[in-house]
Amino acid sequence: FETYIKCNIEECKNRDPKGLYKKAIEGLIPDFTGISAPYEEPHHPEIVIETEHQTINESARILINKLEDNGII
Repeated sequence: FETYIKCNIEECKNRDPKGLYKKAIEGLIPDFTGISAPYEEPHHPEIVIETEHQTINESARILINKLEDNGII
């Protein structure tokens, strides 16, 4: 099943411990997804985990529930 881990670009920049977004914005990293290369959201994912609105535990629980519901775990 398709899982979309959703987070807006501003939050991604805030969470970037390696400074990759900053480097991409400065042009030091070419073809960086969401900055200098396009990103297309999936059209119909089975799960959307909105990490900017959910805790890590909430996000993990959504994924685990889906795995359990499908008999994967």
